[in-house]
Amino acid sequence: MEPTNAPRPATGNQAVRIIGGHRLHGAAAVQGSKNIALHLYAAAQLADEPLTLTGIPRILDTRVCAEILTLTGTPATITDDRIETTPSAVWHPVIPDQLGTRIRTTAVMAAALLARAGQVRFPLPGGDAFCHRLINRHLAAMHAAGATLDVTDTHVDARLHGRAPAPFTTDAMTRKWGPSLGATVTAMLLAARAPGTSTILNPNREPEVLESASLLAAGGVGITWEGASALHITGTDRVTGGVFPVPPDRLEAATIALAAAITGGTVHLTNVPASTFPEDLTALLVDAGVELVEADGGTLARCPTGPRPVHTATTSATCTDVQPQLTALLTQAPGTSRIEERIYTSRSTHVTPLRSLGAEVRADGPTITVHGPSALTGAEVTGHDIRAAAALVIAALAADGTTTIHGTYHLHRGYSHLLPKLTALGARLTLPQA
Repeated sequence: MEPTNAPRPATGNQAVRIIGGHRLHGAAAVQGSKNIALHLYAAAQLADEPLTLTGIPRILDTRVCAEILTLTGTPATITDDRIETTPSAVWHPVIPDQLGTRIRTTAVMAAALLARAGQVRFPLPGGDAFCHRLINRHLAAMHAAGATLDVTDTHVDARLHGRAPAPFTTDAMTRKWGPSLGATVTAMLLAARAPGTSTILNPNREPEVLESASLLAAGGVGITWEGASALHITGTDRVTGGVFPVPPDRLEAATIALAAAITGGTVHLTNVPASTFPEDLTALLVDAGVELVEADGGTLARCPTGPRPVHTATTSATCTDVQPQLTALLTQAPGTSRIEERIYTSRSTHVTPLRSLGAEVRADGPTITVHGPSALTGAEVTGHDIRAAAALVIAALAADGTTTIHGTYHLHRGYSHLLPKLTALGARLTLPQA
């Protein structure tokens, strides 16, 4: 059993060294989904009975969320790939700054805490190097549910007028990014404890939302979809617990598939059937020459004819979270590729370090252009966020010589055992002591 306050891995000086030029072959199991799990951790606060999530990713963000849950009133224990929560006896509705500023889903966790305790104070959520996390639609949902808000440049204080959220209607649509994934879940969690039926207009329908809805429905909350136009939530004063699995991480699956592709190898993703990849992600990978073939309950990932250039735009959270890793692969595609980043238009922290490795890539506003193939050569580079660090790992696998990558702290935030998995598949890498 692992206490939630166990020492954290080194975050500053640790680096990974990768010797490129080795094909990846073999089988790998994919971790539980980071992004789905983070939203389910928030939902766990609503349960009036013990709740266990299985198949959780063993990442730093899981540890941070477990600490937030425990400190605010929902004791959480991590054991192997499970997190077990116990209903609160006393609420402490303040999310500590040193924890809330480290994760993206702070506002979602705060919404569940607001629904249970009637009030909450939380810092603005942690972002990534490429963006500032906006929470306008989260706050709109809290206000619609009956909360009075005091918002500063660093914190939000929210207090309900009654003991529970009031039934409400809110709109998850943003002018810039389309339906907000996080704000949809925030509204769902508030509505789950409201006495009546609430409506979320223009809800996001990505897996994070669908899995959160499934968890709530299993707990006794009414969930009714009206296509893509509305989601109706009928709240309850008692949410049951139980055991709920976290599905495999489509982003780790895509990262490993792209790593196999850039090395000319073949990897069997043992626990992710090809049919479960989101359609837009499958289309994106196939366009780039990556084959995803059903095999023994999983997926064979390979790139038999080599990478192909693509002209595409990111249209979902899934695609934007794969964009840096895809950019790394496209450095080896003959011709010109262009990716228009529509979700996080400044998501380009991977571009400069890829150029240090020899890639011909540039970012012009939201558009990333890649000319390939480039002869990559080992260098010393730094990853500044989760997916950028993963992109550098992928590029290093194809580079001539040794690449030293700093910023492995970010990998630990998003991937529990990515580097050991790559080693088992044939990558040559070392992880020196900090």
